[in-house]
Amino acid sequence: MLRVAELEQVGAYSLKVTFNDGATKRVILRPLLWGEVFEPLHDPDRVSEVYLDEKMVTVAWPNGADLAPEALHDLEDEEAVA
Repeated sequence: MLRVAELEQVGAYSLKVTFNDGATKRVILRPLLWGEVFEPLHDPDRVSEVYLDEKMVTVAWPNGADLAPEALHDLEDEEAVA
């Protein structure tokens, strides 16, 4: 089962994510921030409240939004694109 092992915010909408499979990616969150629960995260101050949810083992926000590790893992590595 894929899980987020480490998380670091590296830009307003960018995270450096390390997964339990050993992969590390720098990802841009914007493509995943749609829908009612993610609407508040369009504010850079709110998206910066991101944290690693130890229980769900993925990224989450205080408003109840979270992202599946698989969705993050499927995003293209921002550094590979550059």
